[in-house]
Amino acid sequence: MELRPEVEAGKSMAKTQAFDLYSNQYDHWFDKNPQFYEAELEAVRQLMPHSSSNGLEVGVGSGKFAGPLGVGTGVEPSPQMAEQAIRLGIDVRKGVAEALPFPDNSFSYILMVTTICFVDDIEQSFLEAYRVLQSGGCIIVGFVDKESVIGKNYLERKNESRFYQDATFYSAEEILRYLQVAGFSQIITKQTLFPGDLMAAVQDGHGAGSFVVIKATKPEL
Repeated sequence: MELRPEVEAGKSMAKTQAFDLYSNQYDHWFDKNPQFYEAELEAVRQLMPHSSSNGLEVGVGSGKFAGPLGVGTGVEPSPQMAEQAIRLGIDVRKGVAEALPFPDNSFSYILMVTTICFVDDIEQSFLEAYRVLQSGGCIIVGFVDKESVIGKNYLERKNESRFYQDATFYSAEEILRYLQVAGFSQIITKQTLFPGDLMAAVQDGHGAGSFVVIKATKPEL
């Protein structure tokens, strides 16, 4: 399986600056590997709520997930990436995961896909997601598990990467603990991108696939 092109030689720079300068390169992996991209989309899609009219993607980027999944609102700190998402019809607000520009109880679900490794404070990010979620709403977090084959490769080469030099990678177990500390419950996990699986199947659970999706719910009041 070809690794995403963000794991390539580059210079040290601010997190958002890399995405502004190389936004097209970041998206190139999805275009070259449609079967793996579709597997990631499907893993997220399987955990989406049936009623998906009031969702937010935090770290919406160019809209690679929000667009096909029908998420209408996004938050993105990189202007260059946000412009691409806006062209897809997504309402993008400038902001970061640690300080979401929305009032309490605004959304029925929140996506954070390939975003969590770039936040400065994961605990505060999940607390903010909890705050803006409605009672009974859910957060869906998609990420590369640092304990997986791809995750270990990313860690070995992160200092050579334009995008991942300052990233913090997490295991599925670590993400689960952070979500529980923030107050989330009713955990469900999906996984895909298994070693040697060119068809990129989606399975329940975590621990074998490199791309993991976790759904957790804000308890009903």
